[in-house]
Amino acid sequence: MQKFTTRFFCLIVLAATVILHTATAQSTIASATTASFAPPVNPKYTKDVSSVDNIIAALYNVICGAPGEPRDWERFKYLFGKDAKLIPTAKDPAGKYIYRTMTPDEYITMFSSRIKTGFFEKELKRETVSFGTVYHAFSTYETREKENGPSTNRGINSIQLFKDQDRFYIVNVYWCAESMGFTLPASALK
Repeated sequence: MQKFTTRFFCLIVLAATVILHTATAQSTIASATTASFAPPVNPKYTKDVSSVDNIIAALYNVICGAPGEPRDWERFKYLFGKDAKLIPTAKDPAGKYIYRTMTPDEYITMFSSRIKTGFFEKELKRETVSFGTVYHAFSTYETREKENGPSTNRGINSIQLFKDQDRFYIVNVYWCAESMGFTLPASALK
């Protein structure tokens, strides 16, 4: 009987330890995940991240401007989650389709060093679906070198968003332009 009681007691202690460890680990993971997506609140940009419409409008707006016009890169970075990526597709020298990934900071460097003309991008149409904390926007865009100039390119931005209790975060922006040799379907324009 004493062996049974000792084993039973050991099992109870083991079960309590496992439960306590699991609860602690889950709490730690939840805290880490929340903290990784929680930059200090910036009152200048809280409206930008308050809805899907606002965050996507801010994304398009912040990169637009005349040649040499400074962009608000602090605002741009505020739109993104900690591990966010910007993922353009392209063709390599052999004509094969490729993609690359950039952090928001890498995008800023690329944009600042390569875009010497004016750059104006606007949304033409959007389809959004969501479930819980996950939002996905398929956003058709058009670019111009002058605000009211002729279109220089069109394409689709696939924008993945995370919604917590307080705000939206861009997790990824993955895009393909017509300049890759594709034509936008009519359904992406209506």
